[in-house]
Formats: sequence, C-alpha cells, structure tokens
Amino acid sequence: MGTDLMKNNLLNSTLRHRKLAYSACALLVGAAALGFPGARAHAPEQLVAALASPTPESLEVDAALFTAQSFDWFDSQRQRQVPAKLYLPATQPVVGSLPLVVFSHGIGGSRDGYSYLGRYFAAHGYASLHVQHVGSDRQLWFGNPFSLVTRLSDAAKNSEALNRVQDLRYSLDQVLASEQGALFDAQRIVAAGHSYGANTTMLIAGALVQQQGQQVSLRDPRISAAILISAPPFYGMGDPAKILSSIDIPTLHITATEDVIQIPGYASGLQDRVDIFKATGSDRTAPKVLAVFKDGSHSIFTDRAGTGGASLNPRVKIATRQLALAFLDGVQASNYMAIDAWPVSNAEIVASFQKINYRE
Repeated sequence: MGTDLMKNNLLNSTLRHRKLAYSACALLVGAAALGFPGARAHAPEQLVAALASPTPESLEVDAALFTAQSFDWFDSQRQRQVPAKLYLPATQPVVGSLPLVVFSHGIGGSRDGYSYLGRYFAAHGYASLHVQHVGSDRQLWFGNPFSLVTRLSDAAKNSEALNRVQDLRYSLDQVLASEQGALFDAQRIVAAGHSYGANTTMLIAGALVQQQGQQVSLRDPRISAAILISAPPFYGMGDPAKILSSIDIPTLHITATEDVIQIPGYASGLQDRVDIFKATGSDRTAPKVLAVFKDGSHSIFTDRAGTGGASLNPRVKIATRQLALAFLDGVQASNYMAIDAWPVSNAEIVASFQKINYRE
C-alpha cells in the first residue's frame, strides 16, 4: 500500500501553491502538474429552486452564517499531533441534530484548506471537520528544496497512509467527546476527501487492503456516506473491485476530464477515477453518483484560484459544493430531486453524470 500511494502523492505535489517547492519538484522529478440554519437539512425542493435560480451564486460565503474553531490535538498513543478546524452553522442547532462531515486533505495540505467547502457546508446546516495529517501536510513544502522528493516519498509510506485513517478516527473521537459533541447526529457522519484524502476516505469507508499478507479493513462504522474527489487508485494492489467492492455506504465521486496526475513515465487520469466509481460497492446495492466536469485540472478542487481556468475554476467549485450538499441531503431524506436537477442546471460545465442504485 506504500508504493501505490507514493505515486499518487508525488503526482499531486506540484499542484500546490509554493513556487520553491514547485521549482524543486520540476528540477528533481520533472513533473508538469502534479484537496441549515437551525441544524435542519434543506428540503430537496429548496435545493432544486436554488439550482434553477438565474442569479449566479457567489463563491464567497457570508461570514455571518458560520463559525470556525481550530484545535491542536495530540494523540498520545501514537505520539502524533492532529490539528483540525471545525466549521459550524452560526445558528445554534438543536441537540443531536447536526450532521457532520470529516474532511481529509490531499498531500501538502492543511486544516485551512478546502475552506470553500467547509464554510458552505456550515452555512447550510452541516458541521465540517477538516483534519490535518502532519506526516503529509504543508510542512512538506518547507526545508531544503533538494530534499523535497525524499519528503514526498516518506509521506507516501504505508505508515502514513494508515496514520491518516487514524487521524480521522481520533478527530471524530475528540469532537464527539467535546463540549459541542451533544450537538451532532451520530447517524449522519460523512467522510470526504480530495486526492490522497480521497484514498484516506476510501479506507475509512471500507476499502480492503493487504497488510503483512492479510486482507485488512479500516472501516469505521460511524461513517454513513463518503464523498470522493479526484480519487486515485491503490496502485500495485490489483483489481480495484477486490479492494472497493465491499464498500456498502452511499458514495459521491467528483472529477474532471482534465483531472490528470502526471510525472515522467507515469500518468493517472479520468479513466482511473471512472474505474474507482465502477468498482466501489460493485457487489452491493449502495447508491453512488459520478459527476465529471469538462476540462478543469486536478487542483481545481482545492482552494487555489485560477487553476483549471480562471473563469471555470469558481464555477466548478460552486457546482461541486452544490452537488455535495444535494448528495448529503438526498441520502438522508431518500429524495434525489436536487441530485437529478444538478446536471441540468450545470450542463455547460458537466461532461457526464451517472446515478446508480437510487430508488426513486
């Protein structure tokens, strides 16, 4: 599980924001492009109306609609720091009613990333817990640029892949035991992630991997659904169906036609994301959705502005979070009107859309 993730991480690396790191990676690797008010979900009819509105939605979220709190946790059992940021609705929710998204960033990210999702979820009645994975976080971009590839390789080892899953578990334990813990609906906890974070999400959702010759599941039963953005395969692990077929929770898969991870001699693109979609839950009947945007890039789903196209970038971000919200609300209510409306309202930027195992 190490070499497989290492390729993914190296590929993702140069999509990040630091020129120094970018230059070093280009030099050493030659990479060209390497994540309800009142605590009530929206009625599907409201989401459909919002999607059909002629008024363009702003990428910015009104700061009066959410709060954000940072944590610097320390897992003494693993001797590992676990920073996190929790976005909450500004309106006080009813005890036990607040659904929770736990988000895993891509390589080189931090708890401050993917804020366009965290703020939006909170403004629409969801808590969003963004976990920072210290072994594969933004610290990779600091230090000697000629050691960057070594740092990226270390971030891709089996131990870090497993630690990332434990980071999510530990963060869930902490937030559910905190003073806000009574607010959350323990039946509505959703895992989400981008790139390396999507791998982490697949693991905690029930992907089966080989460890010391044994098939191992890192499934956390608290996770009721998963959102996978730009999910790379588990390289070197064989048939994706054997790894992902047993996932038995609803999944949302989001990618783009130019969602490409590339280094000399190796590339991972759209077909890998489609194969993951097909393999996920293939021997189960859990609902799953695949949305493919036109053009774009691998890093268009991060907070970075401009990547994938100056005008397309904010449109994809807005559409991504709208679909995620429709998925979160639709799964809970078993009402998929907003999910069905989404590809119609975003037809100009959507290349393809699939919905499987949804009972109308």
